[in-house]
Amino acid sequence: MIKNERQYRITKAQAENFRQTIAELKSSQTQGTHPVLRKAQGEALKSQLADLQRELREYERLRAGKQKIVALGSLEELPKTLIQARIISGLSQEALAVKLGLKPQQVQRYEATEYRSASLERVTEVARVLGVKLRQPAEIRLAS
Repeated sequence: MIKNERQYRITKAQAENFRQTIAELKSSQTQGTHPVLRKAQGEALKSQLADLQRELREYERLRAGKQKIVALGSLEELPKTLIQARIISGLSQEALAVKLGLKPQQVQRYEATEYRSASLERVTEVARVLGVKLRQPAEIRLAS
């Protein structure tokens, strides 16, 4: 998942490198390369490019602010949901840090580790600052 503009620029550059490599692979007829190996290389590159393009589209969609609701299927998805909410709200990691009274590096660490080092109190504060609200009461079901 792309979490900030720097990662977005890096991912965009990587995608362009993959496009160029795929084009070069198609245009060059390297002697001694078995056709099956060439096909496998091309498919692997295309698969990686598709993954990068999917991440770029997701970030662009979130950054555009068109999506106002993010579904949360489980508590494990909460960190990703908080990052998505920050992007949707148009806040940079630095701006969120200011609102929380933290150094920007702390928010970067939280997001890089998907909030593993954050206390429940901090996660709750992040959700509050971002305006994250539950649409309906959460329900807890115990495994039998």
